[in-house]
Amino acid sequence: MKKKTVTIDKKPVKGLCWFEWAVMAYALFTLLLVFFMYTKLQNPQTLIWLRVQVVAMTLGLWAVYRMLPCRLTMLFRVVGQMALLSTWYPETYEFNRYLPNLDHLFATFEQQLFGFQPALLFSQYCSSPVVSELLTLGYISYFPMMVVVLLFYFFKCYDRFLQTAFVILASFFLFYVIFIFLPVVGPQYYYPAVGVDQIAQGVFPNVGNYFETHCEAPNNPGWHDGLFYKLLVMAHETGERPTAAFPSSHVGITMVLLWQAWATKSRRFFWSLVPFGVLMFFATFYIQAHYAIDAIAGLLVGTVMYFMFTWFYRIPNKK
Repeated sequence: MKKKTVTIDKKPVKGLCWFEWAVMAYALFTLLLVFFMYTKLQNPQTLIWLRVQVVAMTLGLWAVYRMLPCRLTMLFRVVGQMALLSTWYPETYEFNRYLPNLDHLFATFEQQLFGFQPALLFSQYCSSPVVSELLTLGYISYFPMMVVVLLFYFFKCYDRFLQTAFVILASFFLFYVIFIFLPVVGPQYYYPAVGVDQIAQGVFPNVGNYFETHCEAPNNPGWHDGLFYKLLVMAHETGERPTAAFPSSHVGITMVLLWQAWATKSRRFFWSLVPFGVLMFFATFYIQAHYAIDAIAGLLVGTVMYFMFTWFYRIPNKK
């Protein structure tokens, strides 16, 4: 396997790969948004400079691969783009902060559907440190699951490695487009903004453009002394913003990963990831990052994205 990783490809990829074109498409689309909203954005030059850096990095990694076309340098190309996801995500806030917040509509629908707010009551009724740590573990397994799936394809199913990378990245970027135009911040921001007492009474005020100037992240529910809880806090302090609640990309991308694990035909591999997927689903509204309807929508949207982008990739790549 080590030999295959560094063996020169007999038929190297000449141009950019589909996963890189997905990055370029999103960068171009959001660049047009930057120009359109230039006078409103706080730091448009920073956003433009990021896109210049992304293009330069992409071309640089492509050049390295062309000099040494092998699986290892292709892995570098994929890892480089995956590493940027934590940068692309908080950017959605820079765009949607200028749109009126819609959480009152989603909280109202949640109340009508369940008769209560699952995100408010779940952590109150299940406050055990064991439950907290298990669910928080599920939530922070997000990126590790992605790494595991990518590496499984890289070492075991390399012929579908580039497809896997494309489906994951294209799904992320489609989620980000949704988040830009659908300003829903989730319970962790909305509840404190209007007051938990009002939420408990089923009152969901419209806060308008409140989050244009307020992005303070309150503490999530859970066992504050837990190891996984502390890791969650560290992650949120780094990149969390009042954005990206509906649908849950955590649940959606997890569904994409589970479908990809199923496609390997390794049932042992698939079932080893399922418990993390289940924990992820419930963790999203346990820690109040999402409404329950966000998680449910994530299941559906993630499944649609997996099959849609898998089909899309295969059209120009049929042998």
